[in-house]
Amino acid sequence: MKIGVFDSGIGGLSVARAIEKALPEHEMIFVNDAEHVPYGSKKPDEILGYVVPILQKLVDGGCQVIVIACNTVTTTLITELRAHISVPLVAVEPMVKPAAEQTRTGVIAVCATPATLASQRYGQLKAEYAKDITVVEPDCGDWAFMIEHQQVDERAIQARIQEVLDKRADVIVLACTHYHWIEELIKRLAKDRADIIQPEQALIRQLKRVLTQLA
Repeated sequence: MKIGVFDSGIGGLSVARAIEKALPEHEMIFVNDAEHVPYGSKKPDEILGYVVPILQKLVDGGCQVIVIACNTVTTTLITELRAHISVPLVAVEPMVKPAAEQTRTGVIAVCATPATLASQRYGQLKAEYAKDITVVEPDCGDWAFMIEHQQVDERAIQARIQEVLDKRADVIVLACTHYHWIEELIKRLAKDRADIIQPEQALIRQLKRVLTQLA
């Protein structure tokens, strides 16, 4: 079966590689939108105009399921995209629920783009799963740009991680697939004071369920 994987930039490539490793019997096609990346500061209508033609091209190319490896796109537009695209869409979204279940201090941190943090879906996740805990949202607005252009400023990232550790966060959610590329750096900066979680394995489990239904 042919699986499409879409992200705004290189972030989703880490997801694509994880899928390729877990499901080598399927053909995987990764595409991004290098012309318009990053999406985190753009308006939803603008992003929708970029994404629909790209996903439709994947469908026209024979993809029977598409993975949306972009938290910004998922949290702002997944309902609209499902109305436009005729194949199942499997999407990442911020791991608020598992973080809330995992925390011992009652404080979690969500590292995400401004668009994700402002989205209705993210607000719903917090209201449903994190109403009794504190959610720290550090300013990571420039991280995707740094990663996309291979200009990672370790001191700037360290400042954000130290900020959430000082607020007693013991789970840090990576809610942008770009941040997967600096996961090991963040783990090192956290110095075992917080668990770092990201959605690749949960996404693969959901993708497997969808593929079973399609078979």
